[in-house]
Amino acid sequence: QETRSNEESTDESEEDETEEEPKLKYERLSNGVTEILQKDAASCMTVHEKFLALGTHYGKVYLLDVQGNITQKFDVSPVKINQISLDESGEHMGVCSEDGKVQVFGLYSAEEFHETFDCPIKIVAVHPQFVRSHFKQFVTGGKKLLLYERGWMNRWKPSVLHEGEGNIRNVKWRGHLIAWANNMGVKILDMISKQRITNVPRDDISLRPDMYPCSLCWKDNLTLIIGWGNSVKICSVKERHASEMRDLPNRYVEIVFQFDTEFYISGLAPICDQLVILSYVKEVSDTTAVECCARPRLDIVQPLPESCEEISSDALTVRGFQENECRDYHLEYSEGESLFYIISPRDVVVAKERDQDDHIDWLLEKKKYEEALMAAEISQKTIKKHKILDIGLAYVNHLVEKGEYDLAARKCQKILGKNTELWEFEVYKFKEIGQLKAISPYLPRRDPVLKPLIYEMVLHEFLESDYEGFATLIKEWPGDLYNNTIIVQAVVDHLKKDPQNRTLLRTLAELYTYDQRYGRALEIYLTLRHKDVFQLIHKHNLFSSIRDKIVLLMDFDSEKAVDMLLDNEDKISIDRVVEELENRPELQHVYLHKLFKRDHHKGQRYHEKQISLYAEYDRPNLLPFLRDSTHCPLEKALEICQQRNFVEETVYLLSRMGNSRSALKMIMEELQDVDKAIEFAKEQDDGELWEDLILYSIDKPPFITGLLNNIGTHVDPILLIHRIKEGMEIPNLRDSLVKILQDYNLQILLREGCKKILVADSLSLLKKMHRTQMKGVLVDEENICESCLSPILPSDASKSFNVVVFHCRHMFHKECLPVSNTVSPVQFCNICSAKHRGPGTAMLEMKK
Repeated sequence: QETRSNEESTDESEEDETEEEPKLKYERLSNGVTEILQKDAASCMTVHEKFLALGTHYGKVYLLDVQGNITQKFDVSPVKINQISLDESGEHMGVCSEDGKVQVFGLYSAEEFHETFDCPIKIVAVHPQFVRSHFKQFVTGGKKLLLYERGWMNRWKPSVLHEGEGNIRNVKWRGHLIAWANNMGVKILDMISKQRITNVPRDDISLRPDMYPCSLCWKDNLTLIIGWGNSVKICSVKERHASEMRDLPNRYVEIVFQFDTEFYISGLAPICDQLVILSYVKEVSDTTAVECCARPRLDIVQPLPESCEEISSDALTVRGFQENECRDYHLEYSEGESLFYIISPRDVVVAKERDQDDHIDWLLEKKKYEEALMAAEISQKTIKKHKILDIGLAYVNHLVEKGEYDLAARKCQKILGKNTELWEFEVYKFKEIGQLKAISPYLPRRDPVLKPLIYEMVLHEFLESDYEGFATLIKEWPGDLYNNTIIVQAVVDHLKKDPQNRTLLRTLAELYTYDQRYGRALEIYLTLRHKDVFQLIHKHNLFSSIRDKIVLLMDFDSEKAVDMLLDNEDKISIDRVVEELENRPELQHVYLHKLFKRDHHKGQRYHEKQISLYAEYDRPNLLPFLRDSTHCPLEKALEICQQRNFVEETVYLLSRMGNSRSALKMIMEELQDVDKAIEFAKEQDDGELWEDLILYSIDKPPFITGLLNNIGTHVDPILLIHRIKEGMEIPNLRDSLVKILQDYNLQILLREGCKKILVADSLSLLKKMHRTQMKGVLVDEENICESCLSPILPSDASKSFNVVVFHCRHMFHKECLPVSNTVSPVQFCNICSAKHRGPGTAMLEMKK
């Protein structure tokens, strides 16, 4: 990704032409930095969460705010500043320069240390807790690694930590661990035990350490990241087990990740569990075929045990990159804010993690509007640069440009919400491109409601080109959205051109309904024979309007019409309906039949008429009607049935009028159905009728068979058998006689079974009564003699007394009972046996 500048048009990072979104965004640190680097060149920089410290080739140290504005300036040396170090508080600074000068001083105090060495000092690092009195320590590195500690009388005491392996090139101090790099490799010192705990040798010794310096970075208090040449190692400091100590340090270092990169490393920084690597790149020119310096790269990689996975890679166009070497680039970072500073002699670029606003910017740039809208909705509380509405409107415009009108209209529902002005604006835009139909299904109908003109405009569009669509909108839209009168007139005008158009007629009826002109709507519905006519009548109570349209309703749907008329008898009387249907007897029959089914008595005055109607249009229901009706004249019914030769109905009427013999005769003669005749005789249960049936059947063998099979339980079969003529051949006679005997045996068995059950029940009840009567009866002071009405028990219990207790629970003193005149010793209760003697009246005698 390119960083832009007002001075140069090509001084930014270029974004790869891929669909993959970059992880970082870049901007040039300007303001005071621009002013400094116009006259000087940056040599080093360190970052604190509150400010930045920039060293230059002319020996100046500038304190900057995060926007690059100069807050303080220090003239330290006339030559290049090699290293700047800050403690964690940001109150003390250490500076070293190429002329051997070292200064450690307080930014907000008079505390200061000066020293000049006889060789260039490449590095300086103050203790992270330098602000505390017992941690007044710093290290410097030239040919030796020296530790300075403030001791007695505020004197600084130096001690050599390491020497003899060339110049000290880099040092990083974290907690109680100091890591430094010299020409041979990287060492780590434990300040608590003052022991060196590891030596990580340099991989590629062919590279000059001054041209390709080592990069060190502490990820945390126990994890060191080393980058040198094109090799990366991630080392973990671990505690040694007590059993392994011996003469070894109590800590050791384990390399947990190690991999090579494509280019030379100029700086390292951690980002979560990944790494940010600043790389120096050389490439061969296409024109001169000479190797030259290319733009540096900033890569994010995911470390693996023996390799790495590239997450993102950006080429940075920094000023003067063509003249820079690997040692000219530095990478510093601010831990708290995930800010990464790329320092080169002529430029300082800040890289930061992209936030949601940046993510949305990228999506919009790639025309991924739907994803951008979703991202904005999810992060609406955190985004500052974008508004959901603006993104949504851009999305709609994009869809319109692509010709996806339906999708654009559907998205309007969600994006425009309740903003009526935007809705109306979008509707007019769709009108301009001739796509009002596309947006019509999504127009708001309640909260908010647009101006009536908007809805009328859409309806006119449909009316001109799509009658069905117009009808659908009229059905779906509430009638108060538009001016109903205007739309009605427009429909009427179209009907003049096409008066038989059913769609327009149906729609006009709906419009009349909205306008409460129900009479006109009803006329159209009836003309169209539309199914909604009954709903319209019910909903708006239009029964007064249909008094003269009953025939039309019945012709349209007789079932629904009859149900409606019967449900609303109070509004349209039965007499009125029958009168209206006088010329349509078939419809009259349907109505009266349903009425009779609901209530046998309501239409009793029409039962005589119904006999003819049933006979004409519905004979299967005539007999049930005659059976259920108590109001139809039997003589009239008999006359009609005889005229039409309805035998079954005539038989029923004759039997109901008491002329059972004629009825039976008609069955035998007309129907010739012995089973029906027998069934009829069973229903009447008349001995004379059975006699007639036997007499009629005696010379008809098939009839005799039928009688023999069915007569056994009603008439003594002997009567029939005695009358059969000798020599007459009767079909299945033997089977019939066997059946008679079986029926007789069955009756005997049933009687014997019933007798056994009756005897067993009687015996059981008798035993139960006996057990009940034999139980004791409680007699106490509350009981009285039913004769003298005095307490049944004497007041003096020591005297002897006799009490008689009957099973009916009446009690008497023995002397109060009359003397029995009978020889039997059994006595009966005077009260209960006054009228009759019953069970349970015999006495129990209690003596004491």
